[in-house]
Amino acid sequence: MALLEIKKYGDPILRKKCKEIKDVDSEEIKKLAEDMKTTMYHAHGVGIAATQVGTNKQIFITDIGKGPLTVLNPKIIKKSKELVRDIEGCLSIPDFTFSIGRARSIEIQGYLLERGERVSIKAEGLLARVFQHEIDHLNGKLIIDRAPFVQRRKALKKLKKMRG
Repeated sequence: MALLEIKKYGDPILRKKCKEIKDVDSEEIKKLAEDMKTTMYHAHGVGIAATQVGTNKQIFITDIGKGPLTVLNPKIIKKSKELVRDIEGCLSIPDFTFSIGRARSIEIQGYLLERGERVSIKAEGLLARVFQHEIDHLNGKLIIDRAPFVQRRKALKKLKKMRG
């Protein structure tokens, strides 16, 4: 299991829309999943998407304290109309947090590597938030894109200074 480099804000891969994984049971995907898990735990994250480690594939991992879920080719199929605003951070934009509005509950479909089958997962609270955050990554979207205008503007100024 290798520790992968987490790509930071400004890296163009973070803006790429990921490609569907055709061979969901391949050894390559299983190794990628293990390496992503190792990287996520090492960084003390609750989720990580493939783009964050420089891979353009539809896979993310989350663990909110109940064991890892490795989801391939995820699609949101239902969202509650009710939004909940909460503070989010991101491994790719370290040292920044934003107030982000997300659907309170969602339902996703995808291939769950731990079970070796396509599943439908209903989630609410933190798990729903993490699912939405990671699926955003797979679509080339970052939390800074969803941040309120004033927070986004301040963060962009700081990020620009940090990057030189």
